[in-house]
Amino acid sequence: MFLAKMSNTTILFIIILMPYLAHHSNFENMIKKDLKDAVTIEKRSYGTTTDGELVDQFSLKNKGGIEVRIITFGGRITEINTADKNGKLENVVLGFNSLEQYEKKNPFFGALVGRYGNRISKGKFSLNGTEYLLAKNNGENNLHGGLKGFDKVVWIVENVEESTSFASLKLSYYSADMEEGFPGNLKTTVTYTLHSNNSLDVLYEATTDKTTVINLTQHSYFNLSGNFSQLIENHEVEIDADKFVPVDASLIPTGELASVENTPFDFRKSKIVETAINREHKQLKIGGGFDHCWVLNGKGYRLVAKAHHKESGRVMEVFTDQPGMQFYTGNFLDGTLPAPNNRVYVKRSGLCFETQHFPDSPNQPQFPDTTLEPGQKYETKTTFKFYINS
Repeated sequence: MFLAKMSNTTILFIIILMPYLAHHSNFENMIKKDLKDAVTIEKRSYGTTTDGELVDQFSLKNKGGIEVRIITFGGRITEINTADKNGKLENVVLGFNSLEQYEKKNPFFGALVGRYGNRISKGKFSLNGTEYLLAKNNGENNLHGGLKGFDKVVWIVENVEESTSFASLKLSYYSADMEEGFPGNLKTTVTYTLHSNNSLDVLYEATTDKTTVINLTQHSYFNLSGNFSQLIENHEVEIDADKFVPVDASLIPTGELASVENTPFDFRKSKIVETAINREHKQLKIGGGFDHCWVLNGKGYRLVAKAHHKESGRVMEVFTDQPGMQFYTGNFLDGTLPAPNNRVYVKRSGLCFETQHFPDSPNQPQFPDTTLEPGQKYETKTTFKFYINS
């Protein structure tokens, strides 16, 4: 009846227009889908260092319920906000509320670590017949790069990118020849990329103009409960490793690669941390808990570890192409550092999964090589992926 009242010209116009309208509707749906899946990145000022350098904070956020905040001081992850099984959004990494606190002495909360993550015995090593003396900042040893490692410098923002499926922040730092005693002018870039599937990639790249050693890692402390007054002893952890690296009293590797079989270090099947960390074992006494490098099974980029907090339902998986991973249970946190809600960070407030080469590799020729030559490119990737398993 309606069509009978219209002219032939009007009917023809509608017939011609119908495919366009249908296409336009699909186009609108595509736009809505893109907006729904978009991963965004925002920048804001985070303050000024005591040396007068400006520091910015970048927030990478997706629609799947995760937000990662990173500051250019130390390339530090200050927050990872993610939902629990009830949809409650909470931060799951230990950190501070101010730049001033990050500039003070702290246990590398959220930091990029270099030039050499972990310890180098007696603060020295030799390359091509030349001995290099490093800063000693951990007793007689060099730890995480020295007195002013990569965690205490302001990184340059090289690129920011966002799309429907990811957002990335590329940072760079130029470490001059002999900085903290390490040879070679080292150009390092680290790219953080948050994907729409709730995974966070950390891509490390570096080049040098002189033979040097390098071992970069990310030092976030995780507490998947989202409540830092809870200890991480109730987390279930799984590590795909048949061996670990025993250490001496100063936490320097003995040179042995020991089997995890019939020891508290066997996390090949998921177990609650508390059931292992309180067992009698010489290595646990030395570290005050777990502070050891696991010899990861397999090669190439693969799933190497998993943490699960049953009450919240949060799960984090760790992927890497590195040969080792330092699993650290926050043994040296002592209640002196401020935490949110007028609390403090006490012993075992957080877990670290530091993917890396083995400690003291420059002095342990039987360990995988950490030497970087001119003309070579250092490149490695680690991923932290979050999801819910109630």
